[in-house]
Amino acid sequence: MEFADKNILLVGASSGIGLATARLLHGMKANLYTASRHESAELAELGTTFLPLDVTAPFAPTAFDALPDTLHGVAYCPGSIRLRPFERIAPADFRQDFELNVLGAVQVVQAVVKRLKKANGASIVLFSTVAAETGMSFHTSVATVKAAVEGLTRALAAEYAGAGIRVNCIAPSLTDTPLAATLLNTPEKAEASAKRHPLQRVGQPQDMAYMASFLLSDHSSFITGQVLPVDGGMSRLK
Repeated sequence: MEFADKNILLVGASSGIGLATARLLHGMKANLYTASRHESAELAELGTTFLPLDVTAPFAPTAFDALPDTLHGVAYCPGSIRLRPFERIAPADFRQDFELNVLGAVQVVQAVVKRLKKANGASIVLFSTVAAETGMSFHTSVATVKAAVEGLTRALAAEYAGAGIRVNCIAPSLTDTPLAATLLNTPEKAEASAKRHPLQRVGQPQDMAYMASFLLSDHSSFITGQVLPVDGGMSRLK
């Protein structure tokens, strides 16, 4: 897959899955535009066009002025992992997770959709979680908001199919990123998490980046409205 002359926006690219995707697409010669609250040193090394952006706040009218008139793809990578018993998750916590995972994605897509329409075959990639389909204790907040992302994926795919814009969603299982650091910070935790997966390992950021790059590429031009598990078999196998 090559992305020469393709303009791609990655939101939440400073670390984890977003950074892995940025590195992969950078190697494939994409014209990369990245947005997050802060530009990490690792992201700065790639020399992308960086846009400071807080997705949980209303966007300034000038937030995306640096983007080109035509955008070939956008991936929205921010996420949250709030694992607590249901009775200890306040409504404000649900609201905060919803603003980051759902309303942030809504704002980004609304802000760039006119640019995507000009590409004649653009792609939007969102992120869910295995927990949205497979019930897991202590996952009520993340499962709820990511289920909303899956609904958003299908609705947008239907609405924009006529404009040639594809919309798909990746549903990872536990992935070894800074967001999941406290869940994997001892050998015992890492081993237990690996054993929960049929493939006997947790996900790596590169696993998700490869799927994201495929969905952003022309190789997936006949795929839209799908939620694609990248979860080591967790959602389907026992």
